[in-house]
Amino acid sequence: MARNNGKRYDEAFKIETVKYIRENQKSVAQVAREVDVNENTLHGWVKKYGQQPEIKAVQSFSSEEAEFRALQKEIRDLKEENEILKKAMHYFAKSPR
Repeated sequence: MARNNGKRYDEAFKIETVKYIRENQKSVAQVAREVDVNENTLHGWVKKYGQQPEIKAVQSFSSEEAEFRALQKEIRDLKEENEILKKAMHYFAKSPR
């Protein structure tokens, strides 16, 4: 099968493809074959666009346990961000102007 070597894809196509992967819980390899895009290229798109809020919102969970793990990870990330902001706040509050 011929691949689209050197072909450029617009941003909207990339985002919609990543959304399609998340919504349908298909493997990257399967979708790569469906849309005729190199699998490694598609992995790059998932890495780049997969954390955008509009894509994270459409991600469906296969089980309650998977959803629970995802929510726990989100809580950990938010706590870490909160700690960083607290440290920055204290740093800037103490520094002379």
